[in-house]
Amino acid sequence: MNIQKTIILLAHGFAGWVLCAASMGIGMSVTSLQNALIVHAVAAPIFFAVISLVYFRKFNFTTPLQTATAFLAFVIALDFFVVAMLINHSYAMFASLIGTWIPFAMIFSSTYLTGLMTVN
Repeated sequence: MNIQKTIILLAHGFAGWVLCAASMGIGMSVTSLQNALIVHAVAAPIFFAVISLVYFRKFNFTTPLQTATAFLAFVIALDFFVVAMLINHSYAMFASLIGTWIPFAMIFSSTYLTGLMTVN
């Protein structure tokens, strides 16, 4: 896979991460942290299912497993370096099931399943 294809793949992952960040930012400004985390956990797989549907229909450079792995790795890296290190100055978010691990699992699952249904 060349650099242009990699950029397209990561741009889709970035779009999903931005939507998740927006859901957390808006959620925390209008409701409690717990409610924002619940909304984020529900919204994240929906965002990534739609984004991966677009990716697989238009580009489809990678397999569903490769795409789900790439999206998840990119989201984890951005959460670690941007959210935890730069914004929160704390890694406490990674101790939360609803805050990180459930959305991570759902992002991977929704991307992978969308890929399987779209490609086959």
